[in-house]
Amino acid sequence: MSGPGAPYLDAKEREELLRVARRTVEEYVRDRTVPAVSGLSGRLAGPGAAFVTLKKKGRLRGCIGYTEAVAPLFKVVQECAVAAATEDPRFPPVTPAELSSIDLEISVLTPLAPIRAGEVEVGRHGLMVSHQGRRGLLLPQVPVELGWDRETFLDQTCVKAGLPPDAWRRGATLQAFTAEVFGEAEGGETASG
Repeated sequence: MSGPGAPYLDAKEREELLRVARRTVEEYVRDRTVPAVSGLSGRLAGPGAAFVTLKKKGRLRGCIGYTEAVAPLFKVVQECAVAAATEDPRFPPVTPAELSSIDLEISVLTPLAPIRAGEVEVGRHGLMVSHQGRRGLLLPQVPVELGWDRETFLDQTCVKAGLPPDAWRRGATLQAFTAEVFGEAEGGETASG
């Protein structure tokens, strides 16, 4: 993936990925089918890691993703879109009546890399905390949206993992990534990188 400030995907690729995600969510919620996608090439057909976030009136409605490039990016987005709409344990499945009020956001991730707590930059890094068989992950946009500082971000990533908030001070493994984030609410434009 490209360096900071340089988007991995161009505007056309972001729009296409959002179209794939939207069509997938709508068809799956209505008919329990995943649409066939063809004709994609380049970065969309290459391996990728991504999260798909669903928001309803600006509030989280589902979020699922992969931190490793396990399949072509467009397929990862399709799988995550279905899972965010129907399998996020924090929410009931999205209903057909809700579809018109759901906005989609996609986060394309760079590979995870070890990081020290003092190197974490709010708004730039997403975090994964691992300790004692538990893992928790928060995307880079989460602390910005919630107004957290670095320490709160670290604490809350531990809480997401089901660990004490200060586990990052007591032996938990920290890994960071960056994400190219774009969504329907911004008209497909990159929100952060």
